[in-house]
Amino acid sequence: MKKNLHPNYRDVLFVDSSTGFKLVCGSALETKKTETFEGKEYPVCHVSVSSSSHPFFTGSNKFIDTEGRVDKFLKKYAKKQQEQPVEEKKEEKPKTKRIKKKKK
Repeated sequence: MKKNLHPNYRDVLFVDSSTGFKLVCGSALETKKTETFEGKEYPVCHVSVSSSSHPFFTGSNKFIDTEGRVDKFLKKYAKKQQEQPVEEKKEEKPKTKRIKKKKK
């Protein structure tokens, strides 16, 4: 096995810059900054969004689906069908009958 091929996997402190929430997680992220958390020193990475500040996890911005997804699709598809121009029917050539040749 080659030496010094894989990055150094260790515990890293992730800090949410908007709320100050701190989370220790294993990562191979390389940083020069360090911070003490719960009596232990960790390399630190500042993130802009985490589970403590994201609207989906906090419930501050809920999306309410009043129509079902299938109904939305059908309504949208029906509009597209109506907007398409009606193709003119091509004039069909009159069919000719084949005349069978008699064998001699």
